[in-house]
Amino acid sequence: MMYLHSCDIFCTFAHQFLIYTAMKISKRAQSMPQSPIRKLAKYAEAAHRNGIHIYSLNIGQPDIQTPDCAKDAIAAFQRDILAYTPSQGVLSLRAKMVGYYAEYGIDISPDEIIITSGGSEAIMFAYMACLNPGDEIIITDPSYANYMAFAISCGAVIKPVKTNIENGFKLPSVEEFEKQITDKTRAILICNPNNPTGYLYTKQEMMQIRDLVKKYDLYLFSDEVYREFIYTKRPYISAFHLEGIEDRVILIDSVSKRYSLCGVRIGALITKNKEVHQAVMKFCQARLSPPLIGQVIAESALATPHDYLEEVYDEYLSRRNFLIDQLNQIPGVFAPTPMGAFYVMVHLPVDDTEKFCQWCLTDFQYEGQTVIMAPGSGFYTNPEDGRHQVRMAYILNKEDLSKAVLVLRKALEAYNAQNNK
Repeated sequence: MMYLHSCDIFCTFAHQFLIYTAMKISKRAQSMPQSPIRKLAKYAEAAHRNGIHIYSLNIGQPDIQTPDCAKDAIAAFQRDILAYTPSQGVLSLRAKMVGYYAEYGIDISPDEIIITSGGSEAIMFAYMACLNPGDEIIITDPSYANYMAFAISCGAVIKPVKTNIENGFKLPSVEEFEKQITDKTRAILICNPNNPTGYLYTKQEMMQIRDLVKKYDLYLFSDEVYREFIYTKRPYISAFHLEGIEDRVILIDSVSKRYSLCGVRIGALITKNKEVHQAVMKFCQARLSPPLIGQVIAESALATPHDYLEEVYDEYLSRRNFLIDQLNQIPGVFAPTPMGAFYVMVHLPVDDTEKFCQWCLTDFQYEGQTVIMAPGSGFYTNPEDGRHQVRMAYILNKEDLSKAVLVLRKALEAYNAQNNK
């Protein structure tokens, strides 16, 4: 048996260390932003371990009960082999989804639906199928943080059209969109109703976007995950309702929000463009299949009674009205009334919401409680534009929302008193 001298052992470790330190992660990974929704989780976990109760307003994880039919599907699930499913998802689920979309005046076939591992994978596949590195996508600013993160991972470039909290993030004129269009522009991405602003596009605005798509030969990526949650009398306008661009639309969807099924990770990419469909299928085949059990649960959830959805809608509407009223009573705080989804971008009277949100978790508690929010900077292409804003999700019951707002009020008082010394 051969024994290594201690010097040899040291040299071996030193060599391995040099190899390790010489390796670098990719420029793509270095440029990927942290999620504003998740980045403070480690501080929240530490606060929780220290016995602090945290009111979570940072993430769209509803506290609404999952429908019984979906939970029953889990209990009844029995298979000898948990096998792969078809890469595009099981046919029975896609067929039932056709009926669901028909209720919203969206005419599609099962073959035009691709089941994905959550809406996030649908966004990624849409980018990868339609965009080359260096291609540009126009989005409104602020926007869902993953739009930017996935664009970076695909080598695409985000071109923002700015909206303002002062007017409730109203869509700017079509001329502002045209200013961003170049010979590298390949797509416009919309989220309707919008995450994070809650803005709902008017029919006129949707028609203007349609005209841009036709005029400049663009794709329209349309994230319509929150169609059930519209709190105004404005009609829901799907991208598939826009005549003349049917083959340009890539619709993004998910069961996560409407059925409180965030953990099953089932979404959908829907397109009538056969070339895009075939391209997306290559990526689907590479990842083999979407989750089997998730698809079983999602299919069962499509049988959810309408009264469940009506009760959920009424609950979110009540929460929205309560939260906006309470927030706007705090000095220096401004929260515009969202028209849909279950988020609101809020202006806070602090020097930097990134610092403030972290401070709430590391250095503050009120009667053993604190709050976690998503710093607004992560929803803007220029982080400075969101420096005084946070995104809140009204996914807690009104009793907890009331307590969360009280904690926020106390936190603002303490933080600003400390900084103004």
